[in-house]
Amino acid sequence: MLDGVTSEPVDPAESGAAPDLAALTRIVARQRAELDRLHDLAATTAVLERAKGAVMALTGCSPEAAYEELLRRAKSGGRTLLEECWLTLGTLLPPLPRPSAQHPEPTLTAAPVADGSEQREVLGAQDADALARLGRALVLVRSPQDLAVALLEHLAHGVGAEAVMIFARLPVGGMELVGHAGIDDTLATQWRHVPPLRGVAPYDVLQAGEAVWLEDITEAESRYRLIGDPPERWRSRAWLPVGPGERTDIVIGVLRSRPEPFGPRVREHLWAAVGLCAGRLHSLDAPPEAGADGSAELVQAVFDALPGAALLLTPVRSPVGTVEDFRIDAASPQAVDAAGRAGRDLVGLRLREYRPTVPDEPLWQGCLEVLEDGRPYESEPFAQRQTVAGAAELATYIVRVVKFGDALMTTWIRHDPSDRQEQRLADVQRLGNLGWATWNLVTHESTWSVQAYAVLDRDPGRGPVRLAELPGLAVPEDMSVLAGAVGRLLREGRPFDVPFRVRTRHGTRHLRAVAEAVTDSSGTPIQVHGFVQDLTAQRSAELALVESERAILSQHTVLEAERTMAARLQQALLPLPTSPVLLAGLRIDVAYLPAQSGLNVGGDWFSAIELPGGDALFVVGDVAGHGIDAVATMAQLRFTAKGMVSTGSSLTGALARLNSLLLHSRDPHGTATMMLARYHAGERRLVWAQAGHPPPVLLREGRASLLQRPAGMILGASDTPRFQEAELPLEPGDRLVLYTDGLVERPGESIDVGFARLLRAVEAQTPDTPGATTPLLAALLRGEQRDDVCVLDIRMPVRHT
Repeated sequence: MLDGVTSEPVDPAESGAAPDLAALTRIVARQRAELDRLHDLAATTAVLERAKGAVMALTGCSPEAAYEELLRRAKSGGRTLLEECWLTLGTLLPPLPRPSAQHPEPTLTAAPVADGSEQREVLGAQDADALARLGRALVLVRSPQDLAVALLEHLAHGVGAEAVMIFARLPVGGMELVGHAGIDDTLATQWRHVPPLRGVAPYDVLQAGEAVWLEDITEAESRYRLIGDPPERWRSRAWLPVGPGERTDIVIGVLRSRPEPFGPRVREHLWAAVGLCAGRLHSLDAPPEAGADGSAELVQAVFDALPGAALLLTPVRSPVGTVEDFRIDAASPQAVDAAGRAGRDLVGLRLREYRPTVPDEPLWQGCLEVLEDGRPYESEPFAQRQTVAGAAELATYIVRVVKFGDALMTTWIRHDPSDRQEQRLADVQRLGNLGWATWNLVTHESTWSVQAYAVLDRDPGRGPVRLAELPGLAVPEDMSVLAGAVGRLLREGRPFDVPFRVRTRHGTRHLRAVAEAVTDSSGTPIQVHGFVQDLTAQRSAELALVESERAILSQHTVLEAERTMAARLQQALLPLPTSPVLLAGLRIDVAYLPAQSGLNVGGDWFSAIELPGGDALFVVGDVAGHGIDAVATMAQLRFTAKGMVSTGSSLTGALARLNSLLLHSRDPHGTATMMLARYHAGERRLVWAQAGHPPPVLLREGRASLLQRPAGMILGASDTPRFQEAELPLEPGDRLVLYTDGLVERPGESIDVGFARLLRAVEAQTPDTPGATTPLLAALLRGEQRDDVCVLDIRMPVRHT
């Protein structure tokens, strides 16, 4: 029977009657409460004894003096004895750290400010009671996860916390989420491991040892990558280091949805809570102590003598009994982690610290299975990169796990067969298509590798040839060069690297022979080492490359000649005026830019001519494609359109006939867009028609707009097209811009965006700008030009008063 556990007799209502269930329930509840009280008392006593031991170890005082020192510190700081124990275990520095701006000491009394006035209590009685409850709750904490849950329960009311996250520094860099509350498992998994990158608030706190208060979500997003999906879920956050800056290995984050600052009282409260948690986290992270009988040291001594990499792993379980990790209780000298720690330096670390990727490897499940059923586990072979003699190489391993009492013994076994180097040499010869050879000039013995016979297409049954006979294998044209190199090596010991050819059953091969001599003390060659390499594929590729370059050069010459001819033809057919043209009382500026100037000629064109009777004809067109064919089609359409309208044809009639002409041309699949406009000077009226062409821009009284297009489809697309005319009265000062689509189209962009850009550019120009098309093109054609551009800028004279 446990001491202190009381029972309460229950008399049945009558002999043989069933017991009173309500009374039994009360007894069980009282006994359970008493057991919990005794458990808390035992745990609290353990915390007190650990804190006394820390003070004794650091100051050399007696147990009684250590207890009195803890009482004195608690009274001086306005804390409970349990809170003081947690703070002592968290700092382990005599005396406790002095208050600072970053690590203020929680106070329960009013403190004077610099000007002598009295500030209100930062932490009141309600805060003190809450911190005392947190101190008691920490007694029952068994893991950082438990601590996060307890801390959130404590901070939810007074601070408004909705989530708590605890990050710990990883020995290999970065940090790991070791505890959390108030966030879902998906978010916890995403932030489980954080690489050593600046711009993540908790990592910056670990590096600097200073708290970060994020009270403005907009400003915080500009400085940090915020945790949360979406980040606006928590609009204020506090990240506080655990321990002094130079010893900060853990950071605690408090997240709230309320968008308000952490006031002075809240900040003091958070610092006090973190101070309490530091002690508990320190005790959770403490490495296991050696037993009184020295068994831990004895086990490590055995591991010190083990060959290869080996670890003794003890499971670390959660409060519900599931395995969260494994603690390294012994390690062999060959066991090395990514940070370079080996052997005894690994003792006390967790397996996730030693090998961060282990939860995603079969080894993790293998360890769990060995714990459960006791049967040994052996992994599949896997490759692992390591450094040997300063060079990185891949080695093949298997992992074996066996049960060792309540722990696991894990060993890494390297497979290194005796013929490994020979296999590597064979692989090098095969992959490089080369074979080695050795000639002993004293015994006249020769040794070739199997690949040497394959390269020289020689039957291995015939054996190798002597070095002096090697030139006899070459074609006659190459024998003398190879024989000279061999002779100089035999006489003078001079190495050689000579290309030569041999004839084989599969045709002529291009080979390379490389050799060097080993000489005696007098400098006389006594042995020759070398190799022959098949370079046929490389030589064939070189010849093919040369042939390809010749073909490309020839094609380039043809294309350049065609481009030159097309450019000259275009210049002859479409001469550009050097100054504005005055026509029917209008001023016309003309611009033409080919696509990718200097490389191509296209089918954009214009016409601006005076018609009989004083009228004017304006034409802008665009033939699909580039090169001579486009220029020829452009010339045909341009001159035909001018002739038809000049001889009295209507605009729509001219478009219909041009459509028929294009359908029956030598390129039945050719297409073109066109706009015809006739200006009646006496009436100041413009009549126009179009065939799939962009609408003109009218600038009137400083505002630019696109004209509504009459019906008209692209030329060459249908044998039954329909075209209509539209009229536009022109007013003094009006400006009309006719253009081809290269002015407004850009790859991957809607044509409406190009139209809007054109309207803005036209409106931005001042009236009567000299060289009107130059600033317009400069504003619209920035960067690489993708298509031809043709522009007619037509201006009505301004009426003089």
